Amino acid sequence: MLKFDFTYMLEENVTGGLKEEEISAHAETVTEFLKRLDGNRPGFVNAVMTRKWVDSVNELSDFIFTFDNLFVLGIGGSALGNIALQYALRPFNWNSMTADERNGYLRIFIVDNVDPDYLAAMLDCVDPKKTLFNIISKSGTTAEPMANYLIIRGILESYGLDVKNHLIFTTDPEKGVLRRIGRAEGIRMLEIPPDVGGRFSVLTPVGLLSAKAAGLDIEELIIGAREAYEKTANAPFWENPAALIATMHYLHYKKGRTISVMMAYSNRLYYLADWYRQLWAESLGKMYDNDGNKVYVGQTPVKALGAVDQHSQVQLYNEGPDDKVITFLRTERFDREITIPRLHDNEPELAYLGGKKLSQLLNSEQVGTQLALAKHGRPSMTISFPQIDEYHIGQFFMYYELATAVAGYLFNVNPYDQPGVELGKKITYALMGREGFEEYNFTKEAVRRVEIE
Repeated sequence: MLKFDFTYMLEENVTGGLKEEEISAHAETVTEFLKRLDGNRPGFVNAVMTRKWVDSVNELSDFIFTFDNLFVLGIGGSALGNIALQYALRPFNWNSMTADERNGYLRIFIVDNVDPDYLAAMLDCVDPKKTLFNIISKSGTTAEPMANYLIIRGILESYGLDVKNHLIFTTDPEKGVLRRIGRAEGIRMLEIPPDVGGRFSVLTPVGLLSAKAAGLDIEELIIGAREAYEKTANAPFWENPAALIATMHYLHYKKGRTISVMMAYSNRLYYLADWYRQLWAESLGKMYDNDGNKVYVGQTPVKALGAVDQHSQVQLYNEGPDDKVITFLRTERFDREITIPRLHDNEPELAYLGGKKLSQLLNSEQVGTQLALAKHGRPSMTISFPQIDEYHIGQFFMYYELATAVAGYLFNVNPYDQPGVELGKKITYALMGREGFEEYNFTKEAVRRVEIE
């Protein structure tokens, strides 16, 4: 299992940390909340308790593996989990490998923006005739993946290709424009469970298709997630990672630590922090609580990479405002290892590195950063991966989805909605001329404009 170390969250180890009794004060209510959650499981939990979603992806294997490339078109929750999976579990040079080196598995391209330079460059990397395009949108109305879908469809048609043989729609099982088009044209489709929001959807077909295409063990992802859930549902409070993550972050927030930094000491784990940023920000950043009171709560998530950001961010973390709580990600076993040569033995500034492994240096830097933060009275916790594989990545996703649900309970907000996103979408629709949204064109309301060239 993943190892969670909360040592440096506590007052006895960090000035200004948490007292054991103030954490324990929430043990009974959090435990009761988890019992209620187990009795009425949210969609993201139900998704890993069934084989339905794994089987739906496996059933497409014969179709998927006729292609060389998979293009995933999505944004936010339909993309970030895919990106995290690919970077964590496939080599960084995966898309540069030959088909033989990839054992016949597909190159994976995940397009999560509508920047024309970005999309064009990605499309330059593939032959559309050898590419499968997965369009992900639950509603079918999200402007960004829909714009990219129209572009891709135009390209496929310009090549004279039968679009239904190059497209998969991952969408709502019953409604929406993608479902209508898919039914009308015989396009293959995968379902997004109706009770699973985008940022909680990585362990549904949203994330499982790209994982399968890249040759990842999607069964192990689900097993890891399921076992993390069982531990959360049954473990005592002080042995419960999700409960402790949520409770300690909530209490540090109450002390003014309104920023949550996730700092990965592994390039492969870095994109888990991107996934976490959306999960924590969109779920917990709310104007209103569940009783209708204006509360303006939310902990701002920030990502960082060790050792890189020791040289850009850690000065601020140590000596700047005491408004952060840090979570370190590290791995105890790297898939590959490099030993530093013994050179310049007569130069003490270099000689001490000779014969050491790069993994030892990187993990020592993590410990050094954590201890320095503790000396400055800055709290942190550590999540250690015994190794980076599907099982442990699945665990990580589930623990943090559950921690988000618990944090929503503690903050008394709904962690499953995102009302603050909707107005910007409506204004965009108005600016792009979508019928029915004219009232949201606010561009002329500014009384005094300040524009400089």
